[in-house]
Amino acid sequence: MRESLASPDEMLSPLFIDTFLLDYHLGHVLLLAFVASLLGALPLKSQKVIAAVIITFGLIFSMSPFTTMPATYILLGIGLVVVGPLLWTTADS
Repeated sequence: MRESLASPDEMLSPLFIDTFLLDYHLGHVLLLAFVASLLGALPLKSQKVIAAVIITFGLIFSMSPFTTMPATYILLGIGLVVVGPLLWTTADS
């Protein structure tokens, strides 16, 4: 037999999901993606790949709209744009 879908009483209400998501902004999402990308690149053991991830997310952080996240994340992007090329140039070929 087929299992029926959950009744509306058993599902989460959209209001509950909305109140949970209101605590986060674009900076949190980008930071989570940056950490996940770094963790995904670590097994490759390539300093150039890690530097490329850092440069990419530095550009993304610094080009993000200022109104969607605090200035701290934009300053983080500027720092990543500075540190990324340094890692790239010090990497073994």
